[in-house]
Amino acid sequence: MRKKGFVFGLVLVLLFALSACNSKESSGGEKEKSGTDSKKSEKKVEIFSWWTGAGEEDGLKALIALFQDKHPDIQIENAAVAGGAGTNAKAVLASRMQGNDPPSTFQVHGGAELNEGWVAAGKMEPLNDLYEKEGWNDKFPKSLIEMVSKDGNIYSVPVNIHRGNVLWYNKHVFDENGLKAPTTFEEFFAVADKLKAKGITPLALGDKEPWTAVQIYENILLAELGTEAYGKLWTGDLSFKDEKVVKATETFKKMLSYINDDHASRNWQDASQLVAKGEAAMNIMGDWAKGYFVNDLKLAVNKDFGYITTPGTAGKFMVITDTFGLPKGIKNVEETKQFLSVLGSVEGQDAFNPLKGSIPARVDANVSKYDQYGKDTIEDFKTAELSPSLAHGSAAPEGFLTKANQAVNIFVSQKDVKQLTDSLAQAAEELK
Repeated sequence: MRKKGFVFGLVLVLLFALSACNSKESSGGEKEKSGTDSKKSEKKVEIFSWWTGAGEEDGLKALIALFQDKHPDIQIENAAVAGGAGTNAKAVLASRMQGNDPPSTFQVHGGAELNEGWVAAGKMEPLNDLYEKEGWNDKFPKSLIEMVSKDGNIYSVPVNIHRGNVLWYNKHVFDENGLKAPTTFEEFFAVADKLKAKGITPLALGDKEPWTAVQIYENILLAELGTEAYGKLWTGDLSFKDEKVVKATETFKKMLSYINDDHASRNWQDASQLVAKGEAAMNIMGDWAKGYFVNDLKLAVNKDFGYITTPGTAGKFMVITDTFGLPKGIKNVEETKQFLSVLGSVEGQDAFNPLKGSIPARVDANVSKYDQYGKDTIEDFKTAELSPSLAHGSAAPEGFLTKANQAVNIFVSQKDVKQLTDSLAQAAEELK
């Protein structure tokens, strides 16, 4: 009995030893597997933007879905920040960049916002090699590449083109009152007077955030000055006290006499809703408004709403381009470049822009994917004179834009032409 007990005990010891050994191997295997999973999960791209509204969010999600189809092993983190038409997101981004915690890539307007901001601060890596690899140097317009370049280097990839000089109007209101969309300021004021007499607000404005009023003002400046002189405002070669600028400001003042009383409590979507409902007849806004009309309000192009260039700006194109670059010091540089490659591709731009309301930045996009507004704008973009937007950070540095927002905000309530032009002239002097 003792011998049998000894043998039985020895067997148990061996079994426990084997079990422990297997457990170790299993644990090691799991650890190794966990390490692999951890390594996999590290392959991610954080996309930082302020695209959370209708149309823009749809476009971003379509772009992300396309990327994940092509790169299922790379995790996407959508780090969009809502509110303030980008103001909130820009504040968060500034904090992160200063704290050396940049996102993998972030939304930034081409022009001064990119070049005089993040590039000048030494926060961005050049993308010349990516442009060369993808063959993009002749796929984006030369003038557009210049907007995302500084000192011979290219720093971001444009995903879209928005037009800032568009007048949207309620077709039912216009048709019922026998009106035609105005092409000049003289026609605009004649139409506005007829609408006002009928109890219809002629022009909807939502300047809870002051950029919307600045956008109207820059449209008038472009109309009165022309493309070349408008450009000289941002180089210091034309003073804001110039008589043509004063005339444009007078026109702006008159235009503001036709807006809704509650403009200061509304944002741009609220103003667009007034036009959609027929409570207001017109609205001057970038073509993200088209995405909002179609995707969110379910309106039909050229049936429920129409569009025309802002009075006096036919043949001119106020450019706003959303771009994404490569911040210095990020992890997963290669994965981020893969995302930028998809973003800059024909397929990527055609997934994003029809939903966003914008047109592709590339010259070889598939036009059939766009509605009539998109087709018309794509054609205009090929031949129109391009001008950078002040309101959206492309024309002038952030410091000037901040002061312009403040000055225009005061002007909307006080309507003092000399005060506005003097304030802008002083702000321009301070930048020299």
